[in-house]
Amino acid sequence: MIGFAGLSHLGIVSSIATASKGFEVTAYDQSSDLCGDLAREHVPVFEPGLSELLSASRTRLRFTAEPTALGECEVIYFSLDVPTDQDNRSDLSSLTQFIESVVNHAKSGSTLVVLSQVPPGFTRRLTRRIQPLLDRRHLRVFYQVETLIFGRAVERALGPERFIVGCEDPKADLPDSYRELLGSFGCPVLPMRYESAELAKISINILLAASIGATNTLAELCEVIGAEWAEIAPALRLDRRIGAHAYLAPGLGIAGGNIERDLVTVKELAAQHGTEECVPSAFLTSSRYRRDWALRKLHQMVLQYQSNPILAVWGLAYKPNTASVKNSPTLGLLEALPGHTVRLYDPSARLGRSNSSVTETETALEACQGAHALVIMTGWDEFAAIATKAVKEAMAQPVVIDPSGIWNRRGVSVEGVDYCTLGSPPKRLSRCSSTLV
Repeated sequence: MIGFAGLSHLGIVSSIATASKGFEVTAYDQSSDLCGDLAREHVPVFEPGLSELLSASRTRLRFTAEPTALGECEVIYFSLDVPTDQDNRSDLSSLTQFIESVVNHAKSGSTLVVLSQVPPGFTRRLTRRIQPLLDRRHLRVFYQVETLIFGRAVERALGPERFIVGCEDPKADLPDSYRELLGSFGCPVLPMRYESAELAKISINILLAASIGATNTLAELCEVIGAEWAEIAPALRLDRRIGAHAYLAPGLGIAGGNIERDLVTVKELAAQHGTEECVPSAFLTSSRYRRDWALRKLHQMVLQYQSNPILAVWGLAYKPNTASVKNSPTLGLLEALPGHTVRLYDPSARLGRSNSSVTETETALEACQGAHALVIMTGWDEFAAIATKAVKEAMAQPVVIDPSGIWNRRGVSVEGVDYCTLGSPPKRLSRCSSTLV
């Protein structure tokens, strides 16, 4: 029996994926309403394929608001999402309190696994804090790097590239039940000391941030010198030092929260220990500059010419296939357009707060009615499937700003449209010209 304590986005996906591998799973959360919804197969988070996976695995899943039910489990994962504040600093207090309240229900000899993302040093401090209980019940504690990617959570949960496992003693064998569980996924298992595993997750995100920052810097040069980033990226993927799967898609900086959280963590660790912090600082600066790209283009292409424009915005989620708006560039764009009339559409995400100048529409084309510009802030597949002709007919002025280039990548015709995307010189009508910033 495998247990999951904390049915956050991470816990819901991980528990269902584990059940899909044939394991009996007890999934605990303090919210009886949440457990009831999941028991009725009502999934409160949006992930492609998750509802279907729950239905297929339902007979092996038990959702409960009673922590005592975890006493039957050989392995217990702690899978709360760790909240971050406005400065992307993690608040670990609720996770620590939650673990301490649940661990009392673990049976003797069971394995405890921290799956939540935590900064280096957390797991060792936790074990020291509850050491008497661990010794008394012969419990072992591990930290496992989570692989959750919003919008691809099911794919990643079912087919991880590897498991990174933080251990008190990396040379000791993993407990049989834990080893059997990890082995069922058929990927390499990398045991290492607690601090190495905790920093490994951050290291992955820091290197991803480097790729994002470099890509955006070079893509912006393409816009002003006449180069095409779409032509350059394939050459980079053929370089073995970069690789076929390198992140080379231009975008509006780093969104979603997790990567920025890790950059902030490294900055604070560097300040604490007197090591160099200019690299994460540079990535954060680059990301925050890039986030205003769509706003700069709006000013260049519409706002400086039109006194009271109607603006259509497609996409609120920070990326496609998720309802999460954490650090969404769209929120920043809306905050920078006070008083402007904005019609907003997203297939899944909602604002959740009132904004007198923003109207959320039921369809993408409804948002475009009478608009003087369309800004495609999230690269949902739905947006590439809408005919350009229908968009132009709905708009008062055919200006389309497409930061992620979903129209460009999908070969959507932009004939008769002022079209601007990251990494490509703008395709403009004869109305005006501008120097890109």
